[in-house]
Amino acid sequence: MQKLTVRGGTKSMSACLEMARKAHQSKQAYRDLSARIPATLRCHHRAFLASAQRLVVLGCFCAAIAACTEALEAPKPSNSPIYQSGRLEFPEQHPQLKLLALASARPAQMEKIELPARIVWNEERTQRVYSAFAGRVSAIHADLGQQVSAGQVLARLSSPEFGAAQAEAKRAQTDLSLANQTHERQKKLFEIGVVARKELDQSAAELQRAEAEFERSQNRIKLYEPQAQVNLELALRAAISGVVVERNINPSQELRPDLAQTPLFVLSDPSSLWVQIDAQERDLAYFKPGSMLEIRVASLGERVYPARLAVIGEQIDPITRSIKLRAVVNNVDRSLKSEMLAKAIYPKQSVGLLEVPSTAVFLKGRQHAVFIALNATTFELREVEVAELGASRTILRSGIKEGESVVVQNALLLSREIKFAEDSVKANQAKNKP
Repeated sequence: MQKLTVRGGTKSMSACLEMARKAHQSKQAYRDLSARIPATLRCHHRAFLASAQRLVVLGCFCAAIAACTEALEAPKPSNSPIYQSGRLEFPEQHPQLKLLALASARPAQMEKIELPARIVWNEERTQRVYSAFAGRVSAIHADLGQQVSAGQVLARLSSPEFGAAQAEAKRAQTDLSLANQTHERQKKLFEIGVVARKELDQSAAELQRAEAEFERSQNRIKLYEPQAQVNLELALRAAISGVVVERNINPSQELRPDLAQTPLFVLSDPSSLWVQIDAQERDLAYFKPGSMLEIRVASLGERVYPARLAVIGEQIDPITRSIKLRAVVNNVDRSLKSEMLAKAIYPKQSVGLLEVPSTAVFLKGRQHAVFIALNATTFELREVEVAELGASRTILRSGIKEGESVVVQNALLLSREIKFAEDSVKANQAKNKP
C-alpha cells in the first residue's frame, strides 16, 4: 500500500553548484580554442564566436536554474509522520512526540454522587388532627414542642353538632330496642296463627334497618369520647405518641370542618425522618430499595447521617427529567429538622465499564473517538461508545480494552496531521485526473 508523506524536508542546493561548475569549465574551453585559431581567422570570425559564447553561457545558466528548481521541489520524507490504514506513525525523536501525554484505560472506579434532598416528617409516624364537627375552642391542653402520648386530650370544643350526633345515636338506640320488641311480638303471634307471614317479614326488615342506623350513629361518635348523656363538649385526642410539631388553634376560635385546610395539630416522632431526593433519570440503574446512602447538611458541618433508601418513584418529571426517591434517616439526637436542605450521597459503581480522562475523548463528526498509543511512535484513531461523559473522567462502554494507553494531551495535533494527509491525498487525486 502506498505511503503518504505529510510534509517535505529541507531544500538542497547541490545541483545548482554542480551546474555552475560545468558552466565555468565551458568558458575556459572557449578561451583555449580561441588561442589556437590563426590571427587572420580571428578577425573574420570574431563576431560569430562572441555570439556563440553568449549562447553557450546562456544555455548553461538555464540548465543550472532548471536543476535548482527541481532540487528545491523534491521533498525529503525522512522526518515526516506517515498516515496509513488509520494509523499515524512518527519517526523516532520527532519533536511532536514530546508534546503528547498518555494515560491507561482502567476499570471504572467507585464515585460518590451528590443529589439534592429535603428532610421532611416521617408520615408513617405523623398525625394531623382535624375536627369532624363545627364548634368553638373552649380549652387547649397541648402546645408546640410538647411530648404527648396516645389518647391524651389536645383540646376541647363546644360543639352543637357533636351534641346533635349524640342525640341521633341515642334515638337510633331507642329505635333499635323498639324494633326488636316488635319483631319478637310478631314472631309469637305468627306462631299461633294470629298474623300473616307478610307482617312478620316486615317487622324483621324494620329490625335490620334499625340495627344499621344504630351502628352508623355509634361509629360516628365513638372516636370522640362517647358519654351516657348528651354533652356538647368534644375532646380532640392524640392517636399516636409523639411531639407536637405544629399548632394552628387558638382559644375561642370558631372551627368549621368544611373550611378546614390546615390541621389543628401535627404530631410526629422526630427520631425518624424522611429524606426526599431528586435523582436523575440516568442514575436509576444504581438505586435499589434497601441500599444505604449518606446524608449531609451544610449547616451541620461535615457530619454524616446514614440513611436507607425505602421507595423509588414510578413517575419521571417531564420537565426536569428527575425522579423522586425517599429514604429514612435516624435522628435520635433530633439535630435534623424538618424542611432542612441536604445532600444525599451514594456510591456509584460502573461494573464492566472502563474509564479514561475526559481530555482523551473528542468528537470526530458525530462519533466520540480517542487516539490509542500502539507504541512510542505509532498512534491509532479509534471510535468509542460513551456511557457517561463527566468533567474529569469519561466512562466508556466499548471501543477500548483495559490497559491500552490513550492520548490525553494535545490529541488535536494528531488530528491535524491526519487532516494534512487526507488533504494531500485529495489534492494528488485531483491532479492525476485527465
